[in-house]
Amino acid sequence: MTNKPLILITNDDGIYAKGIACLVEAMKEFGNIVVVSAHESFSGMSHAITVKDPLYIKDKGSTDRVQYFVTNGTPVDCVKLSLHTILDRQPDYIVSGINHGSNSSTSVHYSGTMGAAREGCLNGIPSVGFSLLSYDSDADFTSSKKVVKAVFKDVLKNGISKGTYLNVNIPDGDDIKGIKYCRQGEGKWIEEFAERVDPRGRKYYWLTGHFKNMEPEAADTDEYYLEKKYATVVPCITDATDYISLKENKNYEL
Repeated sequence: MTNKPLILITNDDGIYAKGIACLVEAMKEFGNIVVVSAHESFSGMSHAITVKDPLYIKDKGSTDRVQYFVTNGTPVDCVKLSLHTILDRQPDYIVSGINHGSNSSTSVHYSGTMGAAREGCLNGIPSVGFSLLSYDSDADFTSSKKVVKAVFKDVLKNGISKGTYLNVNIPDGDDIKGIKYCRQGEGKWIEEFAERVDPRGRKYYWLTGHFKNMEPEAADTDEYYLEKKYATVVPCITDATDYISLKENKNYEL
């Protein structure tokens, strides 16, 4: 190990996903890399942690000066295990992804990739989550690597404000026009549950649905810029306080 920054990399698609391999390749020049990820996908787990089952860690050794560990935990478990068990010191940065699929707009709340970045932020570590707008397991991450490097260079130079983590989304394809720093768009998932019957005659359900942009005319959101083929960087905060409502200074009587 050198005096370069210690960078923890994780994701929610599992240690064998192409996205995390591409993220490692993009980040190698910036520091010493330790990868801690799950043996399977934990997509959509948000900030879930494991409290009812034991957690296991397997040292997968080093390849090209990158250390690998695999666990049976969620993305947030991976961060917690790294901070308290695996690493001998706190990492300088946490980078999560590259997620297979968009985490723009309200999807940030459901994402395990972004849950890991949020956990890093809660521990005072500059953290970034990256996502590509493609669910293809063999997606082309060539342009994503360029975005990762550009964003992380800015993080190295300017830092990230305390209590803030970055949600970066990248259009699919090789025609990305640039990178926009913008706000999260308002949207929602229109959800449906497909009903089916198993071989024993029991009903079961698969969650399906589609995303709806609730402000399609807005020209300052991540959804707007992604549609225009720009990568987007949305600064997110961990403080859930509604300061506007707090100004109402309500008094409650028992």
